[in-house]
Amino acid sequence: MKTFMDRDFLLETETAKTLYHDYAAHMPILDYHCHINPREIAEDKHFDNITQLWLGADHYKWRFMRSCGIEEKYITGDASDYDKFCKWAECLGKAIGNPLFHWSHLELQRYFDYHGVLNKKTADEVWNLCNEKLKDPSMGARGLIEKSNVTLICTTDDPIDSLEWHKVIAEDDSFNVKVMPAWRPDKAMYIEKPDYLDYLDHLAESVNMGCINTFDDLKKALLLRMDYFDSMGCTVSDHGMEFVMHVPASEDELEAIFLKRQNRMIPTREEELKFKTAFMLFVGREYARRNWVMQLHCSVKRDNNTAMYKKIGADTGFDCMINNTPASQLADFLNALNVTGELPKTIIYSLNPGDNQSIGTIIGCFQDDSAVAKIQQGSAWWFNDNKTGMQEQMISLANLGNLSGFVGMLTDSRSFLSYTRHEYFRRILCNLLGSWVENGEFPLDMDILTEIVEDISYNNAKRYFNFPIK
Repeated sequence: MKTFMDRDFLLETETAKTLYHDYAAHMPILDYHCHINPREIAEDKHFDNITQLWLGADHYKWRFMRSCGIEEKYITGDASDYDKFCKWAECLGKAIGNPLFHWSHLELQRYFDYHGVLNKKTADEVWNLCNEKLKDPSMGARGLIEKSNVTLICTTDDPIDSLEWHKVIAEDDSFNVKVMPAWRPDKAMYIEKPDYLDYLDHLAESVNMGCINTFDDLKKALLLRMDYFDSMGCTVSDHGMEFVMHVPASEDELEAIFLKRQNRMIPTREEELKFKTAFMLFVGREYARRNWVMQLHCSVKRDNNTAMYKKIGADTGFDCMINNTPASQLADFLNALNVTGELPKTIIYSLNPGDNQSIGTIIGCFQDDSAVAKIQQGSAWWFNDNKTGMQEQMISLANLGNLSGFVGMLTDSRSFLSYTRHEYFRRILCNLLGSWVENGEFPLDMDILTEIVEDISYNNAKRYFNFPIK
């Protein structure tokens, strides 16, 4: 029997062990998509205890605790940090088969040098150990990032964000990790949302426009904010949507839809899709002009528990995957940009693993010599960033496209401890490649194998995004 989460955790063959220990493990981390608050990096936030660091904004853990029947006061409520931690330890001890079990113990091993098992029996031991280590000045936000061998982080930023904390970080020579903004204009596109007009007022204020009365006004305002993000080093966009749509409309139709919303009427579903199509085509063309990467996160339905949404808000663990993604519209959307030579580098993520093969075939239609794997299938995302999900995504990509050109893993996290997810991913990657080699499906050519491993771990992302790193 193998030892629990030892040095060779998830590595089942000698080839896998060599690829991971000698190559993948030493590669830096490029976190091109996360939800870390740049202010916490700028101020080098320190944490009073492990609960604040570990449970403060982690809806993955919150979901699991609810599944264990834990009262909400111990999750997002007013229970003490100690009591919240003890409840989490009790739940984690029984999280067999859940990636949270592996992630949590990798974090305990790498950042706190704890190689035991966290459960209700060891809760006090781990609580005291972690809290003592957190007193060390090196265990603040910046220290944790540096310990993780991170070279660059892309945050997630609304067009109206001031990016003031990115300025602070950029001007601080004592911190060597680059922190770049990423453009996330969802609120400008979600025309159906009740607070859409309020958002337009804030957007207009951010560009000193007075008011945004037309779709054309909206585009002008967004261009001005793109210019500002550009000046701050932004080269990446990010979009969250149910699916990538393509329902074309005339300019007159679009202005009529926008006017309808200005008159405080909610557009029909067809009108909504027409507006969002036009919005995405507009920004897509602009990304191509600026050489920005376009990231599309799809197949998610958010805030499904209305009662809990009203009580504790968004991003609290009540989202789910959906299976109604129209692959034909995704293909048509990419084609509409490509036919005029305005298709930017694009990464497509689907929360539904059932979309792997359709995405794999669609991206193959739009590759060209402007970049290796110009159109990417994004990493196994959110509910899929587990062993099974990662393997399935990479196998599908290998079956249908160029796995060697894959830009690899991201954290998609609000936690400074989540960089062990890259280790988790790299172990799974090396084990997959190792299994193919030892099964006689690929030759034991270490020059090629190590190049593939190092590229997927780091080098591909560095080249693809063209970030200002050595």
